[in-house]
Amino acid sequence: MVVKKSGSSKFIIAMGSFVAVALILGVLYQTGSLSTQDDLEMMGIIPEQTIPEQTAKQPALQAPEVPVAEIPQPSTEPEVATKTEVEVEAEPKASPQPQPSAPSLPSLDTSDNLIRDLVISENSPANLATWLEPEDLIRRSASYIDGLARGSILGKIFALNAPEGKFTTHQQGDVIWLNAGNYERYNSTVAILMSLDMQQMAQTFHSIRPLLERAFAELGYKPRQMDGIILQTIDNILAAPVIVEPLQLTRESVTYKFADPELEALMPLQKQLLRAGPENTRRLQQQAKALREALLNP
Repeated sequence: MVVKKSGSSKFIIAMGSFVAVALILGVLYQTGSLSTQDDLEMMGIIPEQTIPEQTAKQPALQAPEVPVAEIPQPSTEPEVATKTEVEVEAEPKASPQPQPSAPSLPSLDTSDNLIRDLVISENSPANLATWLEPEDLIRRSASYIDGLARGSILGKIFALNAPEGKFTTHQQGDVIWLNAGNYERYNSTVAILMSLDMQQMAQTFHSIRPLLERAFAELGYKPRQMDGIILQTIDNILAAPVIVEPLQLTRESVTYKFADPELEALMPLQKQLLRAGPENTRRLQQQAKALREALLNP
């Protein structure tokens, strides 16, 4: 089997709106109510995940290493043309103008409406609003991304779309194959993700960053660790292989696994990308790269 790898092994120094992160890096992998146990097993989904209490500080989940990075802040200083010494002397001194203060943010406990207003527009697909119906959006996003950085998929965090139709395979002799028709089950979800404006998402990320830092602090992380976790999540998705050949499976008891040991050893996050198909994987990686570009050039 030929594996085409797409992405970067380096840390990616950028990210967009955190809610958009949870969508773009998580929606494809979180399938809500699944039709078969096979879906759960092959996706590596952890069925239950507790959302942090609003008033209690939660310990960080165990991990070999928490990456540390820094997402650059956009410049807020206006550009001033350079003047010659004569021009400076001739020009009368002007009184300094007061700088407009940044709009105050709500508390973390009351931030849901702000997130919905920033992310949802008149042209947004209807399902996007459905995804953002739950309460405690920023805390949910922090928990979800923290899991994705480890390659895990934490179920029951968002009430997102289940894949359309039923998971299917076909068999030739003793060989079991994943039906290519399964890829189409994710098309509508990926289409919603592709509708997001990454420039707007990047601006939203910076405007609500203090709230994101508070949510990660409840999980036991510092701001630069938060940035590192976000970047590690992006790195995981961009490192997922894009495979155009048919995927062979094996079946143990009632669950399916990839027959190729290298594919079966991938993170659950990356294995779910395989299940979504090469074209959907490329499209999702394209959006992740667009987010990076938007943050690298604020």
